[in-house]
Amino acid sequence: MNQIIPIKESIFWIGTNDHETHLFESIWPLPRGVSYNSYIIVDEKTALIDTVKNSTSMTYLDKLEKVLNGKSLDYLIINHMEPDHSGTIKILTELYPNLKIIGNTKTADFLKNFYAIVDNFQVVEDQSVLDLGKHKLQFHFTPMVHWPETMMTYETTNKILFAGDAFGGFGSLNAGIFDDEVDLEFFEDEILRYFSNIVGKYSSMVQKAIAKLSGLDIKIIAATHGPVWRTNPGNIIDMYDRWSRHEAEEGVVVVFASMYGNTERMMESVAQGLTGENVRRIRIHNAATTHPSYMIRDIWRFKAVVLGSPTYNLKLFPPVEYLLQMLENEMLKNRILGIFGTFGWSGGGVKAIREFAERVKWDLIEPVVEAKCSPTEEDLNQCFTMGQNILKKLKQSF
Repeated sequence: MNQIIPIKESIFWIGTNDHETHLFESIWPLPRGVSYNSYIIVDEKTALIDTVKNSTSMTYLDKLEKVLNGKSLDYLIINHMEPDHSGTIKILTELYPNLKIIGNTKTADFLKNFYAIVDNFQVVEDQSVLDLGKHKLQFHFTPMVHWPETMMTYETTNKILFAGDAFGGFGSLNAGIFDDEVDLEFFEDEILRYFSNIVGKYSSMVQKAIAKLSGLDIKIIAATHGPVWRTNPGNIIDMYDRWSRHEAEEGVVVVFASMYGNTERMMESVAQGLTGENVRRIRIHNAATTHPSYMIRDIWRFKAVVLGSPTYNLKLFPPVEYLLQMLENEMLKNRILGIFGTFGWSGGGVKAIREFAERVKWDLIEPVVEAKCSPTEEDLNQCFTMGQNILKKLKQSF
């Protein structure tokens, strides 16, 4: 989208869309791209809020020049220093040599180390105010959501919260930028995938940030990725609040891997045991063919998880092992867990999942089923029983 879009009078979205990057941070798939949202306020003084990734800088700088229409650029507010939001800073300092950069002390350190910029930097304090004329900007420090320097900028006239990476998500903004214009079903999935994989580890800090911001009258939330929430900003705050409390919806995620079809047969018996009890939201993922970010998203959303894996070289099958490493790093709590798997000449896979369960303190449901080589009828019956027991426990939780 090459448009310049008004948010409110004298406040404009001048962000860009990226359809070329295949993996965000070289990890997370972007099947429908990603937006880099940047905003500018044109007042007695002009203020730019965050920039964009350098790969989209040409479109971005054209928009900026058109909005300024010959005016100088006075301030650059940096809410977050990650390069997808700071990538154009260096060229901005060359185009606008009198530009004053606004941030906190930790921002200054990143600015120096990323771009060797030390001049024209103004350190602001938590809840301090920058006067642009009609518009006044108040800064709220929100450290570790999800970097040490992260902060948010509150525009007091229109009550807009420029939230940085918080409340953002994957997906480009090609058919409108506002929550009342876009496909919210898609974006809510992609916001959760973004949250669970990137921000979720810092859930306790998200809770602190939400509590800190609770006294603000917020009419619009403008993040650096994803939609601008002008119709129902409380919706995205509520989602972040639930997710960062590790609250879950009623449903089951089954993740399995199978080299020769034997573990898959066990998965099918588990799935049959999960039918009934009016629980219809069951997500089944093959760890060998599904990117971990989608599995983590669903595990973050739903209360019950079933993990199945063959043993591979005395350990877990590598894609399952990688998923568990990522899940443990995210520190997700309060989940119901079922375990099944196979082994040939030596076990190890199921044992590794058991050890994972102990470390993350998830609620393990019996029976744990491990088959040698190929599951017997008894093994398959046990898998069915495990599925039924998970459903019973799940219903008790809601």
